[in-house]
Formats: sequence, structure tokens, C-alpha cells
Amino acid sequence: MDFLEMIMKNRSYRKFTEKQPVPENVLNELVNYARLSASSGNIQGLKFYISTDPEINKLIFSTLRWAYYLKDWKGPDEGERPSAYIIVLGDTDIHKTIEVDVGIAAQSIMLGAVNLGYGGCMIGSLDRVSLRKKLEIPDRYDIPLVLALGKPHETIRIEDMGEDGEIEYWRDAFNVHHVPKRSLQDLIIKSF
Repeated sequence: MDFLEMIMKNRSYRKFTEKQPVPENVLNELVNYARLSASSGNIQGLKFYISTDPEINKLIFSTLRWAYYLKDWKGPDEGERPSAYIIVLGDTDIHKTIEVDVGIAAQSIMLGAVNLGYGGCMIGSLDRVSLRKKLEIPDRYDIPLVLALGKPHETIRIEDMGEDGEIEYWRDAFNVHHVPKRSLQDLIIKSF
């Protein structure tokens, strides 16, 4: 698959084939992609908690908030939930600021997942206090992001943003997830 196709397939999937596992060695490979990616100041202050265990996955799932714009949807039903998670952690004993690295690492992991036939969703809306308590994550680790991973089980369509400027994603009667995008011409500034 070429790079553009990989970018187009790298969507925020929110429904998965839960019974199809992501092997732990695949999660290790994805973390290795993050490890080998750029790091601001080469600080390398990120750590990664991985889970393929169904019971731990339930604990993680219970702390997540899914799909901000889909107000009546509480997240995927049983059977459609992620079969794996990578929790991105910032090790404050190494460095206090890791925001840039989180984005770089998460995108490397997600593109790697697509390349290996998986998909995922970066989730920053979560109950960090509860997640820390449930998994006994030491205080030295910030919890900026959870990456939900699995075999995607939904159709996502990218479309041009309408004249109304609406950016909210939505689902149609056939449960197809629509994601409006601004045009390339709207993004590029040639002069002020």
C-alpha cells in the first residue's frame, strides 16, 4: 500500500472485531516504531503500557469516553470493542514535557497498525484518575493518551467539508461513519 492509501486508512476506528486478537508481539512491534521515531530533544520520555488481556481491557475501556460528536453513543458494544490497548505514558522522572513526542509516537503506532492490517483510535478523553487507580499506574507517569487497537469493523468515509463549514463527524442510517475535511486550498497560506 502506498503512503497516501495508508494515511486514508488510518482513521479513528471505534468499532472492532473484538474476538480477533492483536498479538502481543504486534503491540511490541508498534511500540518499537514509536521508539525509533523522532523525539523532541531526543529526550525519549515516553513509556508504554500494553494490554491484550480481556479483563484488563475491560478496566481500560471503562475509563474511556468515545466519539465526542456522537452524543447518544456510549462507545462500542461488547463484541465491537478493541482487543488491545497501548497506553502512552510520560515518565516525569525523565522529563516533564512530552506533548510533541506523544503525537509523534501515536501517529507512528497508528500508521504501523494500518500497515499490519489493524486500526485504532487515539483517545485523549478519559478518566485518568480512575485508569491510574485501576491499573496501579505510579504517580511518576502522566497519562496523555490511550490507543485502542484491533481489527476495524466499520466503514469510514472522508468527504469534503460542506459550505456550512460543519466539521462534526456523523453516522448515517447504514452506520457509515462520515468525516468532513477542510479542502487543501483552505489549509495552505501563500501570503498574508
